[in-house]
This record gives sequence, structure tokens and C-alpha cells, in this order.
Amino acid sequence: MGKTETRYQPGQVRDAILQALSSIPRALTVKEIQDKVRQAIGDAPGSSIRSYLRLNTPTLFMRESRGCYRLQDAETTEVRAEAFRAKISRGPVCIGAAKLYHADCFDWLAEQPDNTIHAVVTDPPYGLHEYSKDQQSKLRTGKGGVWRIPPSYDGHVRSPLPRFTTLTSTQLDNLHDFFHAWGRLLLRKLVPGAHVVVASNPLVSYIVAAALALAGLERRGEIIRLVMTMRGGDRPKGAHEQFPEVSVMPRSMWEPWLVYRKSFEDRVQDNLRNWGTGGFRRPCEDRPFGDVIQSSPTRKQERALAPHPSLKPQAFLRQVVRGVLPLGRGVVLDPFAGAGSTLAAAEAVGYESIGVEQDKTYFEMACESIPKLKKLRCRTGNQAK
Repeated sequence: MGKTETRYQPGQVRDAILQALSSIPRALTVKEIQDKVRQAIGDAPGSSIRSYLRLNTPTLFMRESRGCYRLQDAETTEVRAEAFRAKISRGPVCIGAAKLYHADCFDWLAEQPDNTIHAVVTDPPYGLHEYSKDQQSKLRTGKGGVWRIPPSYDGHVRSPLPRFTTLTSTQLDNLHDFFHAWGRLLLRKLVPGAHVVVASNPLVSYIVAAALALAGLERRGEIIRLVMTMRGGDRPKGAHEQFPEVSVMPRSMWEPWLVYRKSFEDRVQDNLRNWGTGGFRRPCEDRPFGDVIQSSPTRKQERALAPHPSLKPQAFLRQVVRGVLPLGRGVVLDPFAGAGSTLAAAEAVGYESIGVEQDKTYFEMACESIPKLKKLRCRTGNQAK
């Protein structure tokens, strides 16, 4: 017989970490924290513990050195944790058939019943450090931080972008742990046959793909968004004139969206009857859903309505969101909702949706932008054959 996976009550791992760090007035190594957590609740996955520590630094924890954490403020940590839990219990903001929660997606997912989500379409943060509270503050004030401004050779002002070419080996490991822990938690909440579509980029997609597969999701290919991005194509820095015919790396003209599915027993037709999932909805009866979609950069009109640094265009998102519910019914989740573009796309095609966003500024932005993005007229159905 296979090993039975231990399931924990919502918040149990979190509370065990807080208890471990509260018990000793010094920084603890990750191994020490893992040992104390496992003494308290059993064999908790190390990846879940590491991810929780990283995701809640500096909100709850402070990293004193590599792999060593302590509570940010021992006297107020429990107050913060209680306030954070209360955000989930307050319930969502409802916008049409969309529900938007101001919460951390890990905590929110832990509270949800199993087998309740029919599809996921999301554009998660890849520069985890870039989306921390302090770096977001620097981005919004334009003072310092790690967000980079792409070089301008045509006189146009460039928008800040997160780094993908300068991630350290530790940051890449953090990405793997993040998506592995997220995938394991998400898996139980999906109905059998539910598809998970995750935006990525060619430089880190292999890490995310490996983590989601290790979490137990079934790889089903990729959707290619054909779009000219700002990545690559530059001549050697500081030597443009000496090497005018050299590009340091290829100019990116596509964006991978990873496709995974929760496995199921029996046949697709049986799963469609039982759960309404297992495939993709066709754009029309005589054309299958394709894995290449012609796209354009997000329009200025949309960015004005929802000024999020990673906003994806409605024309593209509506095609993907429509496709992930093969029978046109069910609930689409975006656990990294940002400015709410996925929820707006679901509203536009008539689907129920749920979004989770932990950043207060983006949460408030989404509340305003979802109904506005929904009303936009845009051409869809441009899937490449």
C-alpha cells in the first residue's frame, strides 16, 4: 500500500511556525523550524514550511541571514496573524458573478472545501522579491528597488519590469518551492479534470513546470501567446557601437502559458458528465481549441483602467478563460488576481469566477477595474491554426 498523505487543518502549519519562532528569542534556521513544526503536528512538507516563511517575509518574519528567520515583532505577531485570518472570514467583494477576496492565496485555499474549483487561469508573480511589500512600495513611489526600466532606443518611456535574467540560484529554488507548495495545496481543491493554465516566460517556465508536475498535476502542454515582448534583443551593454550586429539573447516574440490538469479515472466523457471538466471548449463547432493564440501587447486603454505592471489583454484572456470550461459552466479561479483581468474576462464571457489578491492596492484596483474591463469591446477568436 502507498504512503497515506497527512492532511492538516487550515492554518495548522502556519500556527506551528509561529509557535516555533515564539518559543525561542533568537533566529532559527529553517531546519530548526521544520523540526519544531514536525514535533508539533507531524511530518509537514518542508516545501510548505519554507514557502510560508518566504511569502510572509517581511510581514511576519525577518530573515537575519541566509536560511535564518525570526519573528518580525514577537509582541504583535499574533495580532497580525489574527487580523490576516480575519480578512478571509470577512468574505468577498461581489462584482457580477465574480467574487474577489483580499487574502493570501495559500491561506484562502487552505480554507476551501476539496473538489470545488473547475479551472484556474492565472499570471503569478515570478520575481517573488519584486512583489514583496517593500519592493512594491518602492515601485509605486519610483524610489529605488529592484524593478528595472528597459533601455529606450526610440524615445519612448518604458514601464518597469521584474528581473528574469538576474535571478540567483537561491531565488530560482524559491520559485520551485513556491509553485510546488502551491500546486500541492491547489490539487485537492480542484474537481477531477480541472485545467490549470499558468502564465510563464521562457526563462523560468521549466522550473514552474517541474514543480507543478511534482505536486501531482498532469502536464497537458502549453498555450503559446504570440506577442512581441520587451525581453531580449539588446546589443551588448556598453558596447553597442563595437558589436552592432549582435543580440545578447533572442528578442522574445512569444509567451508560454503552461497547461496542467487534475487527473481522473475512467473516460473524458464520463468526467464531463460527472464534473463538467476534462477538456477545452471549442471556439466554434468546426474548430478545436488551439494551443497558439495571436496576441498584441496590452492596449493603453486597458492599462489606463488597470495600471498593473503585468496586465494581460482582454482579447487574449477571454479566449483562454472561455476555453477552460468545456461545457461553459463551473467556477474559474485566479489565485493571483492582480488588477482582476481574469475575473473581468470571465464576466465578459458569462462565467462565475473567484479572485484572490493579497496586495491592498491591487485589490482595490481590481474592485474598480473589473466592471470597466468587462465593458471593453475587443476582437477575439484569433487563434492561429
